[in-house]
Amino acid sequence: MPDRDFCLSPVAELTSWLVAGGLDGAAREELLVGYCERLVGYGVPLMRLHVAQRALHPRFGGIGFDWLRDGVDGGVSLERYAHSAEPLQQWLQSPLYHLLSSHETEYRVRLSDVVERNRFPLLTELWEAGATDYFATGLLFQKSPEAAKIDVKNMPQGMLISYCSDAPEGFSEEDLHLIRCTLPSLGLALKSTANRRMAQDLLQAYLGRDAGERVLSGEIQLGSVEELNAVICLFDLSGFTSLAEQIPGPEMIAMLNAYHGLAVTAIQERGGNVLKFMGDGLLAMFDQPDPERAACAALDMVSELSDRVAATNRAREREGLPVARCTFALHAGQIYYGNIGAENRLDFTVIGPAVNLTARIADMHRALGRRVILSEQVFEAARKGNHDLVSLGRYVLRGVSQPQELYTIWPDTWV
Repeated sequence: MPDRDFCLSPVAELTSWLVAGGLDGAAREELLVGYCERLVGYGVPLMRLHVAQRALHPRFGGIGFDWLRDGVDGGVSLERYAHSAEPLQQWLQSPLYHLLSSHETEYRVRLSDVVERNRFPLLTELWEAGATDYFATGLLFQKSPEAAKIDVKNMPQGMLISYCSDAPEGFSEEDLHLIRCTLPSLGLALKSTANRRMAQDLLQAYLGRDAGERVLSGEIQLGSVEELNAVICLFDLSGFTSLAEQIPGPEMIAMLNAYHGLAVTAIQERGGNVLKFMGDGLLAMFDQPDPERAACAALDMVSELSDRVAATNRAREREGLPVARCTFALHAGQIYYGNIGAENRLDFTVIGPAVNLTARIADMHRALGRRVILSEQVFEAARKGNHDLVSLGRYVLRGVSQPQELYTIWPDTWV
């Protein structure tokens, strides 16, 4: 066929670019910067763009992206909005909230109109910054039931987006035509990358960082496991069961979350992975390639977390709040790490004799009067490290055929 020279229209060109970006898995920031720069390149007098999306995240209820044509770094700024029992006043007084609550599809204000711009503090701020025209709209990423109204307190998946112009006459009809025609493609591209991000956040929150990444990368078959040599750590709160019978449920949950928060932070700071929460305790592993580094990292975590728990207990006691003590059991050995369960209900976890032995070591805390107990394998790997490790003697552990030499960090007492 003969070559044909042709020029795509701005709508077709921008749509094609957005679809390609969505298929390539481009980050939201990259998509928005490219989208805005292309609009400006087509002659759209875009001064500012704002995108708001719901966040399916344990800590954040929503996220917002802002692009400014004359921004310092030429990029997109990101703001995360924490979960709130009641809507924030700033949100209730925003034009985007008005757009949702009025169930309109678009909202436009010529900012020279004093009455209209004074309805919302944001519009007054934009006018003072040089904006002349404000246009807002939105897209749902899921189909609503017929005649269903959007609950502004429980936003569905989708996006709200606003455009500001600083041209004397604002946006032309041609500008708005380009925006409206390319909006579905922008929505699809953002939905694609947002869904990927939400999957990462949720899998990391519920499975842990390493396991979440493995599942998202395709390790989802029953029985797909990997043999690892790792240091296993069982962290537990001593006396918590009896304490839980004495305090109200909400206070007990808040207390448990406070200690777990300290533990997770300390474990992740030292390169460990939290594998599972087990009531008032948790299971973690340190699987660095070098056994010495893994053992030392685990023991560094124990020392640091012990100090943090002690400081937290002192603060809680000053406030008249109940406190709990922590214990650690550590063992090093071969584990099987991967998918265990049934075809329609999997758990990404660890199993093996090393895990079982760690649990048996944890049974010895009260009998030996020690908070920290570690196996001979951890001792051998970490003996050249910075910690003073001493033997507690040899013991027969329940379900273990051979007596085990146990050690602790010195000084260590039951506190």
